[in-house]
Amino acid sequence: MSRRSALAATGAAVAAGAVLGTGGTAGAETVERRFRADARGRAGRPNVLVILADDLGWADLSCYGSPHIRTPNLDRLARDGVRFTDGYSAAPICSPTRFGLYTGRYPGRLRGGLEEPIARPDELHGIPPEHPTLASLLKDAGYSTAMFGKWHCGFLPWYSPLRSGWDTFFGNLSGAVDYYSKVSGTKVDLYEGEVPTEDLGYYTDTIADRAAAHIRRRHDRPWLVNLNFTAPHWPWEAPGDQEVSARITARSRAGDARALWHEDGGSLDTYRRMVEAMDAAIGRVLRALRDTGRERDTLVLFASDNGGERWSYQWPLSGGKGGLNEGGIRVPTILRWPARLRPRQVSDVPVASQDWTATILEIAGARPAATHPLDGRSLAPYLLEGARAPRHDLFWRTRDARALRRGRWKYLRAGRNARDALYDLTADPREQADLARHHPEVVRELAARWQEIDRTLLPYS
Repeated sequence: MSRRSALAATGAAVAAGAVLGTGGTAGAETVERRFRADARGRAGRPNVLVILADDLGWADLSCYGSPHIRTPNLDRLARDGVRFTDGYSAAPICSPTRFGLYTGRYPGRLRGGLEEPIARPDELHGIPPEHPTLASLLKDAGYSTAMFGKWHCGFLPWYSPLRSGWDTFFGNLSGAVDYYSKVSGTKVDLYEGEVPTEDLGYYTDTIADRAAAHIRRRHDRPWLVNLNFTAPHWPWEAPGDQEVSARITARSRAGDARALWHEDGGSLDTYRRMVEAMDAAIGRVLRALRDTGRERDTLVLFASDNGGERWSYQWPLSGGKGGLNEGGIRVPTILRWPARLRPRQVSDVPVASQDWTATILEIAGARPAATHPLDGRSLAPYLLEGARAPRHDLFWRTRDARALRRGRWKYLRAGRNARDALYDLTADPREQADLARHHPEVVRELAARWQEIDRTLLPYS
C-alpha cells in the first residue's frame, strides 16, 4: 500500500501500524511502533533545539503523507524519535502561537496575543520584557539562549528577543519578509541583535547556516536554540527565484502593502521547492549537531506555527490557516532525544504549543514562575517514565471562532454566527459528521468548559 493510501485509509494515521517513509514518496518504509517510554534511561539536562516552520500544513512532509514533497531530513528526524499525529499549535495564526510557545500560556493572557497577527509596531502589542519566557526561565537555570529567524512577538523599540531572555538574535521582527531582499513593507527587516543589518542570500539558508555555526561553537553550558523559519510562508519564492524577489521588492518599496502576500504568484512546484529547501537547511543544522558530538544529548522539537495556506496539502483534514478546523491548528510535530527516547515511534496524544513549553522546562530542570502559572501540561512523565499522558482540555479561540478538544471530542463554533458543532476526531478527523444533536450533553459540558477558560482571558476589543 502506498503512503498516501495508507494515510487516507486510516484517516489521521493514529494507529501504531502507521507507515513512515524515509525519503519522499519513494524508498524504503519503516513501520512505526506505538509510543512506549524507556523508563530505564537516564541522562543529564539536554541541549534544546526548537525548529518552527511557518504555515506548514499537517501533511506537507513525506512522513505525514505528502504525495509529492520529499523531506528526507525531517523524515529521518521522525524515524529517530517520536512522530505526533495529534500535535497542535496554540492558535491558527503566527503571532498568537509564538506567544503560546514562548510563555507557556494562552495567547489571550497578554494584549499582544489578541492580535491575529501583530501587523505593525505598537507599544501594546508584544511580549512584555518582564514576562517570563521559555528563554528567560532556561537562562535562569543556567542555559545559554539564541534565536535565529522570525520573532513576530512585537517590534522595537519596545520588544525584541534580547529583551525576553535570548542572548543572541539574528532574524526578522515582522511576520514576513522577502526571501532575498528581506524587505517587509518599505524597509529591510533584518537584525543582528537590535542593530539593522542586510543580507541578500536566500533567507531559509541564511538563518539555518547561522544556527549551524552557533551550534558548532564551543559551549560550556547547555543551550537553547530557537530556529524559526519563514518557510513556507508567502511570498512564494524558492531558491533561485531572484527575479520574482526583485518584482515583489520593488512593489513593496513603492508602497504596495499587499505585495508580500503574492496573491498573483506561486505554484505547487514553487511550494514544493520551498519546503524541500527548508528540509535541506534543517539537514545541515542537524549535521552540525551530529558533527559536534551533541546529537545524543540534544532534544530536538520540530513543529509548525499553524496549519497550511494556499498551496499546502492537508489531507484528510479540513480548513487551513486562520480557522479552528483541524487544518488550521493540527500541525506536523516531531520530537527526538536519542539519550531518552526510542526511535521509530508514533504517539496520538493530543499536545499543543504550551505543553511543549512546560515539557522542556521540566526536562531542563527549570522552574516556572509562580507569578505566571503555565497553561500547558508537561509530557515529561509520559515521555520519560511511562506515566499516563496528561488528560487536559485543549482550548482555542479567535476573534470569531472557538474550539475545545477533550479526548476524542472536539467542540467547535467555526464563526461568529455559526452554531455549536461536535466532532469525534478519532472517527472523523475531517470534521464532516456533526454529532451535536446526538450528544447534546457533551456539547453543553465542553461549551461550559470553553467559557470557563475564556473568562480568565483578556477580552477582544
